[in-house]
Amino acid sequence: MEEKIENRLMDARAMELAIERLASKIIEHFPGKELKKMAFLGIQERGTWLSERLYKRVFAQSGNKPLIGTIDTSMYRDDIGLRKNLSRILETSIPFDVNDRNIVLIDDVLSSGRTIRAALDAITDYGRPKTIRLAVLVDRGSREFPIAADFIGMKYVVSEKEKVHVCFKEHDGEDIVYTKNRSEN
Repeated sequence: MEEKIENRLMDARAMELAIERLASKIIEHFPGKELKKMAFLGIQERGTWLSERLYKRVFAQSGNKPLIGTIDTSMYRDDIGLRKNLSRILETSIPFDVNDRNIVLIDDVLSSGRTIRAALDAITDYGRPKTIRLAVLVDRGSREFPIAADFIGMKYVVSEKEKVHVCFKEHDGEDIVYTKNRSEN
């Protein structure tokens, strides 16, 4: 990354440790046969990068390979008619039956809860999972919907003026989590 980061929340090592802890918590939550019925759904776009990393960690720690897919929430957003421009639509790929499956929905940052609400609507269009749990790298507070994460890498409450940015090496060239004033975006 070119710009100077002033309010760093996590560097690469801290991100790695947080993801390792998230994987451990997920494994602990789904004992025995329940772990074998688990699937990860990464929310496009940054949730997919986190999902891939969690998949690798869960496999390394447990020997279990969760099923993995991606979900795009663009067409399920509650502001779709209010925006000047439509969101870029990304791929939804759910190459497994969601019925009676333990789904771990994965995103980088939990804020208002609106994206998660949209993802829940999208998932139920594919069937009826046994359970849906939410894993996020950062919970920044400021909920507008009554949604809470089951697995959290870091809680960091920021003001409405700040935005949490999560960068992944695979996509951004560096692993880092930082905040920035919305006016600087």
